[in-house]
Amino acid sequence: MSTSSELIQETIAEHTVTVAAFEEACSGVIDEMAGQCIAALKEGHKVCFFGNGGSAADAQHLAAELVVRFTRNRAGLPSLAFTTDTSVITACGNDFGFEEIFARQVETFCRRGDIVVGISTSGNSPNVIKGLEIARATEVTCFAFTGAGGGRCGEISDLHLEVPSEVTARVQECHLIAGHIICDLVEIAFENTSSAISGS
Repeated sequence: MSTSSELIQETIAEHTVTVAAFEEACSGVIDEMAGQCIAALKEGHKVCFFGNGGSAADAQHLAAELVVRFTRNRAGLPSLAFTTDTSVITACGNDFGFEEIFARQVETFCRRGDIVVGISTSGNSPNVIKGLEIARATEVTCFAFTGAGGGRCGEISDLHLEVPSEVTARVQECHLIAGHIICDLVEIAFENTSSAISGS
């Protein structure tokens, strides 16, 4: 067997084992997160996401699913990713430090009743922690997506999705599965709402 074939098989096997453990450990919290997102959105609040690197990409991905759509046509749902505005991020990083780039946006855009989702595979990303801390201080609901252990992010969040793996790639794969399930459940709750866009 070639080295590439071995790597493919090992990666898929590891993914399969991790997802099975993830399903057992995290199904309940995924359902609870979706329920709280539905309630918040129905009350006119918003869901905001942030993270670094691959987790920044996940933040943008999930916010886009809510604003645009996942699989069903319906009205847009208010969601922001605090990873997209390069002027805000670079100005805040330059003036106050990289650790403050999410906290500043939480402080500016989030209010009681909103939900923030801090994504960190280690659970110890300083800027994600700061964002969650500001959210807690202003009575914004905090969710954390992390890997095994959860770190500080898990400790300070109202709901904690803790993927049972320390392998960054496997954790990120499960974060995306969880995010897609949450978006799907949210969308089911709003599928009969109408939008002016394309007659949907």
